[in-house]
Amino acid sequence: MTVLYRLDADAVAIGAAFGIRVGDDPWAGGHVAPGSFAPVITAGREFIAGPGRANQPWRMTPRLWGVPPPASAQDAARPVLSVRNTDSPFWVGNLRNPEFRCLVPATAFMEWGSGTDYEGRRLRHWFACPGQPVFAMAGVWKDSEVPSFALLTCPANETVRQVGRDVMPVVLPPDPRAWATWLHGGWDKAAELLRPCPGDTLREIEV
Repeated sequence: MTVLYRLDADAVAIGAAFGIRVGDDPWAGGHVAPGSFAPVITAGREFIAGPGRANQPWRMTPRLWGVPPPASAQDAARPVLSVRNTDSPFWVGNLRNPEFRCLVPATAFMEWGSGTDYEGRRLRHWFACPGQPVFAMAGVWKDSEVPSFALLTCPANETVRQVGRDVMPVVLPPDPRAWATWLHGGWDKAAELLRPCPGDTLREIEV
């Protein structure tokens, strides 16, 4: 499970990458850990009830990475960072309603390796997308005590499997039409995006 990613681009660069107005987001770039705020891009309807419209301006807003778990969770203090079961009753309503989906900008994400280094520490493997200074991961947001979000996951592609992982974040295609489908499309179309990106889309990097 991804527990760290980087967004080494400031708010202006993120806005330029996705063709949106930045607003007052103060993001200056850096790493994102569970329990910290990071920019996400939504269809802009968080405060307006009803179905979304394709011409609704997208907006970038800070949200906390990690959704408070359901009351039935064994560890009520551990936030939910990612979604593996899209049919879970905890997620199904949000995912089927496009206004709750979001794009999560990133410049790299980290996966734990299956081995350890010479000091016995777990190996960290960082992955970026060549040719995409900023890429989009699929996310979903919820509002409870805090405005929060989680990442969608899919089976690992061949690049990530090489480090011993079987799942990875959903890295969306670098295509505004794919982003629009995730933010506005019906679930039948949006769910088709929840698949591994091609192996040559990712490259392991040093961080």
